Amino acid sequence: MPLAPLAGAAAGARVSRRPNLSLLADRCTTTRSLARVHAAMLVSGRLAENAFAASRLLAAYAALSPDPPAATLALLSSVPIATNTFMLNTTIRALASSPDPAAAFPFFARLRATGALAAPGQHAFSFLLKAAARLPHPLPVAGQLHALAIRRGVHLDAYVANGLVRAYSVVGRLGAARRVFDEVPERNANLYTTVVSAYAQNGRHEGALAVFDEMVREGFEPGGATLSSVLYACARSSSGGLQMGRRVHNLMVARGGAEGTILGTALVDMYAKNGAIQEAVAVFDGMPERRVAATWNALISGLAHHGHSKRALEVFERMQQEGVPPNAITLVGALSACCHAGLLNEARRLFRSMKDFGIAPGIQHYGCMVNLLGRAGLLSEAEEMIRGMKCKADAKTWGALLAACKNHGDVEIAERVVVEMLKLDPSNHGVYVVLSNLYAEAGRWQDVDKMRMVMKGERLSKIPGASTVGESLEQLEIPGASTVGESPEQLKITTTR
Repeated sequence: MPLAPLAGAAAGARVSRRPNLSLLADRCTTTRSLARVHAAMLVSGRLAENAFAASRLLAAYAALSPDPPAATLALLSSVPIATNTFMLNTTIRALASSPDPAAAFPFFARLRATGALAAPGQHAFSFLLKAAARLPHPLPVAGQLHALAIRRGVHLDAYVANGLVRAYSVVGRLGAARRVFDEVPERNANLYTTVVSAYAQNGRHEGALAVFDEMVREGFEPGGATLSSVLYACARSSSGGLQMGRRVHNLMVARGGAEGTILGTALVDMYAKNGAIQEAVAVFDGMPERRVAATWNALISGLAHHGHSKRALEVFERMQQEGVPPNAITLVGALSACCHAGLLNEARRLFRSMKDFGIAPGIQHYGCMVNLLGRAGLLSEAEEMIRGMKCKADAKTWGALLAACKNHGDVEIAERVVVEMLKLDPSNHGVYVVLSNLYAEAGRWQDVDKMRMVMKGERLSKIPGASTVGESLEQLEIPGASTVGESPEQLKITTTR
């Protein structure tokens, strides 16, 4: 009699040693290894009896195949088990997450046409809306899915609403996203997180703070993604950002445990951008892990922006001592610190060192150098640097040099800069005013008259406040002004020597 239990135990042991082919399918990294798992499923009869195994195989083929739609459709037509809603939804999800999310829609249309998925539910819509949000132009598809969801009566489901909010927000349709959110009777933490992120990513930072506040008041526990989004909004909010940021920090402390790299960096960024430098430094120093450049960049940029140039450069040196390689953003922060303090020689050294870090100078790095050279009166060197840039100079870079020409009274370089700026933006009529003022200060009244004739011929009116020498370049730009008739090449600035 004792043999029976032993035999049963042995049989159970054999079952436990049976490989979990569904798990193996999820872990495959090549189509070749996946084909072996597929074969094992066929030989063992797993595909004929297990819809879950078939669904994992479908998901794996969609993730690894160079042609996900073809691979998943071929597999669906060949599996020895009757397809069910779970398998079809898994296929839609796999296609939606594939490199070609658009493939999910013809597949869904085919299922609808054949009646295989005549009544799509909340899962199908949430997967399809995820695919829609990844399209280059999500709005038309999202609108059609929204209409179909209303017809099916699933538009008030929190998961479907979550997909709709995401799809609308990626194209900046926050009004539509908010209406969807307001209509949902039973919200969840995921939906709140998506709405907070939608406001933050679209520059509506106060809106992000308000939704987060509502989320907490409603008793939902914000996760890491929510906290990261609201801290991003706090760092850029025009009012109440620091106060809310401190509340978020207190909430994180009350939970216990140290902040991870992502949330720690978000806290440093929030405090630094709001000018709470001591708190930013305290969070930074208390982080157990600071091995990513983004954490250091947040502190360096914040210190530089608020005029703590020496401390910013000290943090930059400390970063290298701790073996964290700087990136392009790090160098922008360090060069900005030099700009604020007028440290031209230090900026030259940093700019030259970029090649040692394997970083190619970008428009922002050149902009910092042009700004410094211009302030030092080295206008010819600044012009030479712009013309030698590997990337194309923008109006802001040329504008920094024009501002320096105005401050130092260099008419000759200013004339060349104006031509370059008009090539980039023929409607930027403020450059005429700057050049006319430079002519006047140099006593070149004949050129002043000619410039006035050009302005009059183009029906340009004087910009309020543009006659002052100390105006910023931003004040010289005239949005919406009429287009200048002459191209920069046609505009000949004659000079009187």
